[in-house]
Amino acid sequence: MVPHKRLKEFLDPYPSEVQEIAYELRDFITSTVPEANELIWDNYNAVAIAYSKSEKLKDAFCHIAMYAKYVNFGFNRGAELSESTVKLEGKGKLIRHLKVTDFSNFPKATIKKMIYEAVGISENRNQSLIEKQTQGVSMVMSVSEKKVRPKP
Repeated sequence: MVPHKRLKEFLDPYPSEVQEIAYELRDFITSTVPEANELIWDNYNAVAIAYSKSEKLKDAFCHIAMYAKYVNFGFNRGAELSESTVKLEGKGKLIRHLKVTDFSNFPKATIKKMIYEAVGISENRNQSLIEKQTQGVSMVMSVSEKKVRPKP
């Protein structure tokens, strides 16, 4: 999937290491589920990208969020995933995440299985997503006027 033309602009304030991790995670997700849409928010405190087989956040199965020193890779309904050898963080009702500071240590094989399970959870909640087989599209959902970004 071709990234939205503004994604680079949104990520430019972040350190190159964070940008690199973000792009590696993005490539990992979009190659694992190429029919997923990429929903981008340039929010107040972070750039967040959700992956969904629709254009709605409620159907998203995973996401990434960029911060000054790391990237969070998360599952939108992570609390519903089967037990795994990967320890996910989070105490909320649904969302669980993994802090990524180095993509070379990212547990790709295990996370790929978890992504497929997360897609299944999303499809079970919205049966119309099962039929979606087209190539995903990258789109900007919103841009906050005020932002807190890393200082160079």
